Amino acid sequence: MLKRITESVFSFDIDWIPDPKSAEILLNYPSSSGPSDAAKDSFEALWAEARKPDDPEDYQPYIKTILCRIVSICGILRDCPRGGEPVLKLISLPTDPLDEQKSDEKVLLTSFMKSVGRRKPQLVGYNSSQADIPIIIQRAIVNGLSGFGFSDRPAKPWEGVDYFDARNSDYNIDLADGLGQYRDRPSLHQAASLSGIPGKIDVSGESVAQMWLDKQLSGILAYNEFDAFTTHLLWARMAHFSGLMSSRDYEREQELVRELLEAEIGRGKDHLSRFVEEWDRLLSITGQ
Repeated sequence: MLKRITESVFSFDIDWIPDPKSAEILLNYPSSSGPSDAAKDSFEALWAEARKPDDPEDYQPYIKTILCRIVSICGILRDCPRGGEPVLKLISLPTDPLDEQKSDEKVLLTSFMKSVGRRKPQLVGYNSSQADIPIIIQRAIVNGLSGFGFSDRPAKPWEGVDYFDARNSDYNIDLADGLGQYRDRPSLHQAASLSGIPGKIDVSGESVAQMWLDKQLSGILAYNEFDAFTTHLLWARMAHFSGLMSSRDYEREQELVRELLEAEIGRGKDHLSRFVEEWDRLLSITGQ
């Protein structure tokens, strides 16, 4: 389970789609960058390559992350100087989903790695050691980017921050690993919902590709923000279980999350009202 909480924690989640460029390079499909029929055909070609003989024709199988394109990164940044109260902030990339330049994968990766490389927060995700961290590394390499400090590694695990070693580093926290292995590992939706925390709301990961084709990047970003809040609330619950948060501190952490949600709703992010409503509904059902 969790061993410690650092002064800066970033509970994050990433959404991605099959990359049409992968189909162009590896399968000789026509070039396509934005949402289009050609991009849809590229998606289908990559899925077809990954399907097993008995899979349905419309099945969307897992595609290796290096063949995918990151379209959004969201997280809750928690800064807590020693002796002080935590301050939470919602980070959403792209900062403007209607701006093609700000939505470019290179821009998303550069912003993420520069910020993480400078702050060196404890990264917290769900299945992140198997998916989110690898896709950041792989897509940064594919795009020819430097690591901007994110890629720095200490000579020994205890000598510094290491985002490449989830097994030994306190800075790469995969909540899924803490909850179970193999068949006993719950989904984020299961673990969160049974704990009185909103899981998947209205949208699932399988919907993201079609939403991108339908030019609904704003909707993808909203869904990604839901997962960021879910991940942070589950992290706080597991930190409480691990003895790293007192019951009082855990209650305060939940209050801070609710205050952040209300502040973001006040700034115009009306979709987060749905998260608050689902949170209240689950709390009433679980009696927590």
